[in-house]
Parts: sequence; C-alpha cells; structure tokens
Amino acid sequence: MVLSECYGFVKYALVCVNLIFWAVGVAGVVLSVWLLRDQTFLISLVEEQHKFNAGLYILQSAGILMLIVAILGCCGAFRESQCMLVAFFSCLLVVIVAQIAAAAWLYSNCYSLGEMVESSVIYSVKNKYGVDNNLDTQAMDAFQSGLGCCGATGPADWAGSKYATRDRSIPVSLTVSGDVNNVYKVPESCCKDKDSTACKESRNIKVASVVSPAIYSEGCIDKLMDALNSQQNIVIGVAAGIGILELLGLIFSLVYCCAINSSDRYKA
Repeated sequence: MVLSECYGFVKYALVCVNLIFWAVGVAGVVLSVWLLRDQTFLISLVEEQHKFNAGLYILQSAGILMLIVAILGCCGAFRESQCMLVAFFSCLLVVIVAQIAAAAWLYSNCYSLGEMVESSVIYSVKNKYGVDNNLDTQAMDAFQSGLGCCGATGPADWAGSKYATRDRSIPVSLTVSGDVNNVYKVPESCCKDKDSTACKESRNIKVASVVSPAIYSEGCIDKLMDALNSQQNIVIGVAAGIGILELLGLIFSLVYCCAINSSDRYKA
C-alpha cells in the first residue's frame, strides 16, 4: 500500500515537472519568434545579423525539443508506457548535455563575446546610424534611451561618424586633424530630456571639450555590462532551478519506469 502511494507520488511529480518543462519550452519558442519578428530589438545592433538569427533559431529548436520532452514525459506517466519514458529520459539527457556544453562555451568565450559586442556597437555608431533611417538607427536610439547612455564607450564615439559628418546643421565639418574647433553632433536619444532646450543646445559638441550635463556621459557598453551583472544572480538561480528540475525528471522517470516493470512482472 505504502509502495503504491510512493509510486503514485512519483507519477504525479513527474507530470508536474513536465508541465514546467512545457512552460519553459513555450517561453523559448515565443521569445525566439518575437525576437525574429521584432528586428528593432537592441541585439539587432550586432554587426553580423545572420549569427544573431542563427542563435535565435537554436533557441527556437531548444524550445521545441523541450515541448517534445514534456509531451513524452506526461504521456509516458499517464499511459504507463516504458517506451515513452525511455524516450523522455534519452531526450532530456541530450538537453542536459547540450546545456552543459553551451554553458562551458559561454564561460570560455565570455571575454571575446564582450569584445565582439563592443566592436559591433562602435561599428553601428560610426557607420550605420542615420543611414537611410534603417533598423540600426531605431535600435541604437532604443539602446541609448533605455540604458541612459551615449555611444559605445562615450559621446566622443560619435565624432567622425557618418551621422555627424552628414548633418548639415553642424557649423564646422570634421577633418582628420585634431583641431579643437571641430564639432560633432550626438543623437537626440543621448539627451536626458529630449524636449528640453538644453538638449538642443548641447547636442553639438566640440572635440575634446567637456560634455554638457544634459547629455549622457557614460557609454552603452559599460551600462549594458552593469545591467547584466546586476541580473547575474537571478540568471544563475533560474539556470540552477531548471537544472535541478531536469535531474529530478531523470530520477522520476527511472523510478517510475522500474515501477511499471515491477507491476508488469507481478501481474504476469
């Protein structure tokens, strides 16, 4: 009697775990589809857009795989099917191994990834912003306004950019010389208050001069790193929680599979 109650608990615990897997899978699919459709999202600043899209397709595939795992687990538990439970165990094991490999790769390449993001944002500032009012312009404006920053490393990144040199309102055009009379212009999204008079007056900045308090003085890369670091504990906690649930899924599936096998022998 007690043994059957334990197996019943394992059965419904396995179902609950798979419902969580189902929710995670749906979230991954929805997030990837949203990011693929909304190309004005901040990460579209990345210079090599095809690599970003490839990452989203991988996320979408992972979400679909989690949905398949959840379906196999729930159906295997309710139907008491050893085949489905074995398939669930195998797919979940593949997911865990892939996650460990991805985490190891991210850890070993985190520095180079940071450099790639920084160089991509600088490239967008220098060459893409303000060109035909493209998606990079919208993404950079959202980036600067949302994080409260200006340029990749600071407002000076806009000096020599296509946006600054194409702007006819700048009184003196930039040259390659170090003339302090040269002026560059920063976008409106660099202003703390876009509608203020100080914003309009402070957007034209002399090279090597002090930036007005009306303009964000910090670069977006530092702001982004600060934002990511502030959420680091949450990300680690969520990842650890998902990992524990996956291990429980493996254990519950093995235990319940053995219970079904024992029950079949008893009936025989």
